[in-house]
Amino acid sequence: MHDDRALIEARLQRVLNERIRPALYPESVPLEVAAWVAPGEPVPVAEGLAAPHTPVAVGDAWGAPWGTTWFKVTGQVPREWAGHTVEAVLDLGFDERMPGFQCEALVHTRDGSPMKALNPRNQWVRVGAPVRGGERVEWHLEAASNPVILDVPPFRPTRLGDLETAGTEPLYRLARLDLAVFDTEVWELVQDLEVLGELMAELPVDGPRRWEVLRAVGRALDTVDLQDVGGSARAARAQLREVLAAPAAASAHRISAVGHAHIDSAWLWPLRETVRKVARTTANMTALLEDEPEFVFAMSQAQQYAWIKEHRPEVYTKVKKAVADGRFVPAGGMWVESDTNMPGSEAMARQFVHGKRFFMEEFGVENDEAWLPDTFGFAAGLPGIIRAAGSKWLLTQKISWSQVNTFPHHTFRWEGIDGTRIFTHFPPVDTYNCQMAGSEIAHAARNFRDKGVARHSLAPTGWGDGGGGTTREMIAKARRLRDLDGSAVVEWEKPADFFAKAERDHPNAPVWVGELYLELHRATLTSQARTKRGNRRSEQLLHEAELWSATAAVAAGRPYPHAALDRLWKTVLLHQFHDILPGSSIAWVHREAERTYAAVAEELEGIIAGALAALAGSGDDDLTVNSAPHGRAGVAAGAVGRAVAEGPAVRAGAAPDGGFFLDNGLLRIGIDARGLIVSAYDLVAGREAVAPGGAANLLQIHPDFPNMWDAWDVDAFYRNVVTDLTEADEVAWGAVSAQAATLRVSRSFGASRVVQDLTLARGDRRLDIATEVDWHETETFLKAAFPLDLHAERWAAETQFGHLHRPTHTNTSWEAAKFEACAHRFVHAEEPGWGVALVNDCLYGHDVTRTVREDGDRGTTTTVRLSLLRAPRFPDPETDQGRHRFRYALAPGSTIGDAVREGHRINLPERRIMGAGPVAPLVTVDNDATVVTAVKLADDAGGDVIVRLHEAHGGRARTTLTTAFALVGAHTTDLLERPTDDGPALERAGDTLRMTLRPFQIVTLRLVREGGGPAAAAR
Repeated sequence: MHDDRALIEARLQRVLNERIRPALYPESVPLEVAAWVAPGEPVPVAEGLAAPHTPVAVGDAWGAPWGTTWFKVTGQVPREWAGHTVEAVLDLGFDERMPGFQCEALVHTRDGSPMKALNPRNQWVRVGAPVRGGERVEWHLEAASNPVILDVPPFRPTRLGDLETAGTEPLYRLARLDLAVFDTEVWELVQDLEVLGELMAELPVDGPRRWEVLRAVGRALDTVDLQDVGGSARAARAQLREVLAAPAAASAHRISAVGHAHIDSAWLWPLRETVRKVARTTANMTALLEDEPEFVFAMSQAQQYAWIKEHRPEVYTKVKKAVADGRFVPAGGMWVESDTNMPGSEAMARQFVHGKRFFMEEFGVENDEAWLPDTFGFAAGLPGIIRAAGSKWLLTQKISWSQVNTFPHHTFRWEGIDGTRIFTHFPPVDTYNCQMAGSEIAHAARNFRDKGVARHSLAPTGWGDGGGGTTREMIAKARRLRDLDGSAVVEWEKPADFFAKAERDHPNAPVWVGELYLELHRATLTSQARTKRGNRRSEQLLHEAELWSATAAVAAGRPYPHAALDRLWKTVLLHQFHDILPGSSIAWVHREAERTYAAVAEELEGIIAGALAALAGSGDDDLTVNSAPHGRAGVAAGAVGRAVAEGPAVRAGAAPDGGFFLDNGLLRIGIDARGLIVSAYDLVAGREAVAPGGAANLLQIHPDFPNMWDAWDVDAFYRNVVTDLTEADEVAWGAVSAQAATLRVSRSFGASRVVQDLTLARGDRRLDIATEVDWHETETFLKAAFPLDLHAERWAAETQFGHLHRPTHTNTSWEAAKFEACAHRFVHAEEPGWGVALVNDCLYGHDVTRTVREDGDRGTTTTVRLSLLRAPRFPDPETDQGRHRFRYALAPGSTIGDAVREGHRINLPERRIMGAGPVAPLVTVDNDATVVTAVKLADDAGGDVIVRLHEAHGGRARTTLTTAFALVGAHTTDLLERPTDDGPALERAGDTLRMTLRPFQIVTLRLVREGGGPAAAAR
């Protein structure tokens, strides 16, 4: 019996590949083809259609990297084909192994209307079913010759990732351009045999169902006439009818199939190509929805809909109709499928604000789910943000990529730092490009970790990244799997319908507390440092622009720049996509991002300057602008005032040991002759921060060559080899005054150079370290180490709207796997009563370790390291080469509140302006634990003031908010500024509001002001 099984399985594959599939198109005639190569970037459709075309033929090479070729194909259906189904088969030189990562095309009619896309697994265009015979065909193919960056084997450095270095040699060769008879019966036979063959391979070896299927397949193959497949296909299918009709068991796992085409908004292609990938995919999916009544397709990322609306309105019209019909589902409610580790608090909130608002305004759809299948781990503050946006579910897939620990649930409630719980699903199919293969369906059922208490899972089905989305073959397979003995039950459903069923199915789902850490792609916290700096700077400038524009609108009647801020926010949100901000895209993407961030900064600086000028007026008073949420130097938070020197004058000089010292009465910093910090003494507490014998701000380099995924990964073995950069080219004084003293340290290593200014300012409890690196290393990791004299069992890392704690030990594999982790503006480690913070202005990657010293008192050293730069060579061979600037600071004697405050201060440095006098803050809060993250005018242009704040220390906060304007009303809203009861009780007395916040609670307030209205906030 075993021999029979093996023989039939082998026979099935050969007959399918060599006889049945080739019989799909039994007759064909060639099309005539002509081509025109666009001379630069893609051109409008009308220009491509009207351009002069030159005849070309099958076998001809075409397509320089990143080029566009317009092919005109013409022909006539033979009259003798009347009554048959006829398709065009258009193979531009596809490699079926890699849909989405090579050439693609969008097919247009003679008048330029888009029809459908061509992809490696979707090379057909229907002419008629049936045809009359004699029909004329004329189509125009807008073909993109995108290079294959992710080649096999992958991760080899390539110059193809930038138009400027990719060259001009053609990449592709035309393979087939024919009109052909399409044999529907043969096609259906292929689907029958594929489904049964794949099912058979997953059934128990000695089970009766496997043998039943095996025998039926054998009979079908006996029935196929290899010399006349088309003529015998119907009879062969009859042999399979009974086994295909056998119903699934009542206990079968149930899979909700959702049509899907995950499209990275940029990755191994530039943003402009994503615009076209989205148009091609949506053209395919709207066409497929018309042909397949049970099919449902979901697409996330409001930005991608906006692109179609702007660039392909004909496609967008079809999308809108399909959405209205309930078949094409806008999913997720975010502007893009962003990274969630690195975006700041407000940026993460605005992803949902702009995404959900777009879907509501364009389609009347509100999303209850967040949809992030491919994001590289999830920050612990995200559940609170999802809930504050009015959503309640989350779907992700990427956690299945973790290298060390298997996540214990597929359906669970995820609890964030504020206690919010979000019903979360992690599809057991373990892919967001499901093909409805029997192996995938069987894996989902076997892999599902909630058996016995739940039975529903979801399968995102379709080729992504321009691979064409869901195919007719996938739908045909799903149809056969809807009720098939031996298989899970498959049904097309909307994401919301799945989640509603799953939540009813599993009302007592287990709880996972804290971040969803991906044990992979850790280096994305560091790669492409300029992109990360651009993001952080943009976030802070947007905060300032909104704050001062709102203040100027209320105090000076200056029009609020709604439209400009909306546009700039969307630009920044786009660049937080999970392959842009993480630094894992090709050179072209990051080169463009750097230019975009510069333009964003220039425009925002103009908005800020204009608002401050309107507020401060004309005068010669030297004023300090404080945009941070805490007061400093006598200037209140969110105010303009006269700074007051605080504390003793700074002293600096030579130390007896040949080194240097800086002293401001709060801190005394000792720096040795090598320029390393050997002492950071808290004069108030009488406590040393630097571990005995240690040196802080020690730059260290590691070889950095991960096993794969160069820009994405750093593997734990990188720590095995380290070089301390202790030699200095020069250590010399910079500017020294009573207000601040700076020591400059210069070092050279390899082909690189670093210059650091160590500055202690009057009244500050932190040592600032401004760093400039001219970086020319490759496959090297640069870190800055701070060995601290602390016995810290855990460390705090800022995340959105709060912070989380991670252990410093590696008791279990879960802790050991977090050898590189994310923090925003600060990390903080402490013993009871005393701690140290490290703050930064544009860094995200950190590692914290604890060791016991074997000499002296055997104390504990907690070493905090900042990840500064990397130099991977794939997909951008020049990653991070050149100059970089960043600031970080050591703050001994810090509480968690100090860490919060200093983190904001270093990111929102003071501005100096000349004016007529101080400007009062628009709103103030009386509790440092309550941090205001946004002050703006309402998005509806009604003139009300929106304030978003949160509790930042991790405890309860009784807070009084006071306005600088006559307050006539106030209520809490969600992130989209809609009234909600989900907030603290507000006690209003005149122009003040009192409230009590829970730990890390996010609160959005709408403050109604006397005299406010559209006139004061005109667009």
